[in-house]
This record gives sequence, C-alpha cells and structure tokens, in this order.
Amino acid sequence: MKQAWFIAKSDFLYQLKDRNALIWLFLMPIVFFYFIGTVTGTGGGGAFKPLISPLTVIEAEDSGFLAAQVKLRFSENGFDLKAFDSKISPSRRLKFPPNFTEAVLEGEPVKLQLIENEAGLNTQLDEFRALRSAYTVLADLAVLSQQNLAATAENIEALNTTPRPLTLEVKPAGQRRTIPTGFEQAIPGTMVMFTLLVLLTTGASTLFLERQNGQLSRLASAPLTRSQLVFGKWLGRMGLGILQVAFAMTVGTLLFKMNWGPDLPMVMLILIAWAAFCTSCSILLAHLGRNVGEVSAIGVLLSNILAALGGAWWPIEITPDFMQTLQKFLPSGWAMDAMHQLVSFEAGALNVLPQLAALLLGALVVAWLGVRRFEYQ
Repeated sequence: MKQAWFIAKSDFLYQLKDRNALIWLFLMPIVFFYFIGTVTGTGGGGAFKPLISPLTVIEAEDSGFLAAQVKLRFSENGFDLKAFDSKISPSRRLKFPPNFTEAVLEGEPVKLQLIENEAGLNTQLDEFRALRSAYTVLADLAVLSQQNLAATAENIEALNTTPRPLTLEVKPAGQRRTIPTGFEQAIPGTMVMFTLLVLLTTGASTLFLERQNGQLSRLASAPLTRSQLVFGKWLGRMGLGILQVAFAMTVGTLLFKMNWGPDLPMVMLILIAWAAFCTSCSILLAHLGRNVGEVSAIGVLLSNILAALGGAWWPIEITPDFMQTLQKFLPSGWAMDAMHQLVSFEAGALNVLPQLAALLLGALVVAWLGVRRFEYQ
C-alpha cells in the first residue's frame, strides 16, 4: 500500500504541472458558473426572484388621480416605474390617453397602451401582469360603487389602506418540484462535466504517454505488484477529481452563494462517487486509444455527449420524455438526477441511494475493465 500511495502522490503532482489541466481545474469552472448561471437564472443559489420589468410612464397633466392608482397596481405587479425622459429611448412604455380619469368615470372606452420593443416569454408575462393591474383598478372602482361611495382620490386612498377580507396562503403540497435554473443548475452541471472532462483528457493522456514513453515498463521492474501500480495510478487521478469537486464547491458557495440543500454530506458522497467513476474511465480510456491525440479527442467527445444527454447542460426536466428516459441509463444522468433530488427538490438523502449505488458499481466495473486492459507498453 505504501508503494501505491507513493505512485498516487507522484502522479497527482505530475498532472498538476499540466497548464491546460490547471486552466480547466481552476479558471474555467468560475467562467462557466458565472456566464451560464447569469444567463439562465435570476440569482445565486437558484432561489427564485420575481422578474422586475422597468417601465417608463408617459402621462398627460390631465390624467387625474386614477393614473396614480394604475401606477400603484403596476408597481405591485412587478413593474419598476420610471418617469419619462425625452433623452432616453425606453424599451417598455406605459402611455395614458388624455383626460384619463375623467373618461373612465364617465364610462367612456379608454385604452392604456403598453408599448414594448422586445419579444419573447418575458413580453407575454408583461402583458399578463399589465392586464391584471388594469383589471384590479376596475375592481377597485366596482368596490366603491358597491359601497355607494364616490370615485374620489380620498376614497381610493382609503380603499388601499383597508385590510382585505380575503387572503390567499400558498404553501407546498409536497416535495419541491421547481425546475432548477441559474446557478442551481449551472454549478452542479459544470462540476459533473468538468470532472469528467479533466479526467478523460489530462488523466487518460498522461497515463497513455507514460506507457508510450516506457515509464510503465520501467515501473514493471520495480518492487511492486501490478495491482499496486494500477491502484496508485487510480488514486493519483482520483485526487485530481476530488480537487476539482472541492474547488468548484468552494467557489460556488463563496462567490455565487450556492445553497447545497439540507443533505450536504450526501451531495459530497455523490460527487465523490462520480469522481471515482470518471477516474476508472480515465484508466480504461488510456488503453483504448492508439495515440495521445486520439485519447484526448475521445475524452472531449465523450465528456460533451454525456454532459448534454445527462442533464449537465440544461435541466433534464425541460427535455422531451425520451431524453428523460435516456438519462436514467447514463452515469452522468445518475449524478445529475441525484444532484437535482438533493439540491433542487430536497427529496432527502435516502432517495438517492440507488444513484449512489449505481455510480459506485459503475466505477468498480469500469475499473475492472481498466485493469484487464492495463498494459505496461
């Protein structure tokens, strides 16, 4: 065992001398965390934050007190209201017609204009929230009418301060099932992908070069068994995987405020099991390629395919049913499914025991295949 640990330590330090490995270990995870997490989400840790839409208000001097009530309801529904500035061309505008309050109180048809220069799902959400805001103002007027009160600024203000007789309490009916977005998806997904990528490129390539350059042949004459040599090589690469996981978790927690959920020990076990599987794959891949370029190319290709199909690039929950079924047969899918269950859905540590067992069993099977294929030259 002492000889195996010596080989592991030497291999681990040797791999850290690779400049490309250092870039993918320490720099690229931060870059991917930031850009993917920022583009696909609204905040750190995947916590939901309501979408706030800036809205420039254009109103005439004779808009009246109902315009203030409309702006209040728009503000309550997620619009950040701003005064009109002729020097700025706003992308989202709310325009009041002339004599707005007078026309509404006289029962004349009145049209508010929500003008947007953008398109997409956010635009549809803005339209829905704008309609809700306008209908709420109509409901306010209906309440005053029912109470035989005149529609005045004073009565509107009193209505706004009156406690609502009907309230709605929203609470989960079971386990959380919110699809992860932002950093909650980007950080676990990037960790799963990069651990596989680093081990299938740097880990496999360095072992291939040792065999090609005759270093393994020289080790064959050393006082250690074949098992000790293979185990030492495995441990050296496993150290690289654990370093990747530890660094990514630390950065995700400190810089991006990632919340790992209530089962952090199981999260760490899953990631260690995933690193073990990737390590075994690196040992096997080093003995399948015919040259170092081929080994690296296969490593990059497999990493990207498994990451995409396993749900590391995007939440698997948004994909078609056949892709969600396919994920269940992929090791990367086992890791990502377990991460979602633990971090995003808070399903509990016991619910991911099958994924943990599958990853450990997969690591053992691939390691056995790697030992069978292991050659000194």
